[in-house]
Amino acid sequence: MLQVIQAPRTALITTPYYNIHRPPNNQVVMTQGIPGGNHQTPQQLADEASKKREIRLMKNREAARHCRVKKKEYLKCLEERVQILEGQNKKLIDELKALKEFYTQHKKDYPEHNI
Repeated sequence: MLQVIQAPRTALITTPYYNIHRPPNNQVVMTQGIPGGNHQTPQQLADEASKKREIRLMKNREAARHCRVKKKEYLKCLEERVQILEGQNKKLIDELKALKEFYTQHKKDYPEHNI
């Protein structure tokens, strides 16, 4: 019979380490990290965050510009439609007036046909 023994689980503890190096400008830089972790300095992290923010803002500006262009096109289309509908409305009103005049004239000329 095979018996399985489970080992107790322990928390993985990572201890920070310090990395000291000298970049080309001869300034001593000490960075803190954890083994296998990110090896970026706080300045690098801030620069990266700043770049991401700039990219996000740039994309947002472009999307807003695109939205404004679409809105202008939509409003122009609506204004053209209003002009067309106003013209049709005016024609119908004129036609209605003409028919009313024709009806009243016909009523006067032929009183025997009145209902």
